[in-house]
Amino acid sequence: MKFRPLHDRVVVKRVDAEEKTAGGIIIPDSAKEKPSQGEIVAVGPGARDEAGKLVPLDVKAGDRVLFGKWSGTEVKLDGVDYLIMKESDILGIVEGAGSAKKAA
Repeated sequence: MKFRPLHDRVVVKRVDAEEKTAGGIIIPDSAKEKPSQGEIVAVGPGARDEAGKLVPLDVKAGDRVLFGKWSGTEVKLDGVDYLIMKESDILGIVEGAGSAKKAA
């Protein structure tokens, strides 16, 4: 992908929603909600404060994050769906999500 977000924006790829509930019930596509969790693909250089100084972002590419249901703008780049949002739309970073999935 050749796309670089500007300022305090980030590019997020949604993670796939669970196919089954904890009880083993398979969820059909029509009943699934869009996941509000994703992996950061690219980040901008940061925002500028009132003095014009560059303030770097707290997130980096590869972080797994939670964001609001209506956050970001959906775009399609190279046939893949992404969300572009400001860092302030991110609610938090999910710690250890990548390592738990690899261990399973």
